[in-house]
Amino acid sequence: MAAPFANDSEQMDRRTSRSICDAVGERLQQSLRPETRLPTHLEQLLNELERRDREPH
Repeated sequence: MAAPFANDSEQMDRRTSRSICDAVGERLQQSLRPETRLPTHLEQLLNELERRDREPH
């Protein structure tokens, strides 16, 4: 079964497709960028986990 817009006159070229994918990726990276600093409590918990990982078992 063909897609509704699968005829040749409506297909975009590889370069246009790549440009759109790149633009979407850039926008996602910007909107999903992690906070520059974790809340203090979470930072303390992560530090505790790291400390425990370094301890001999």
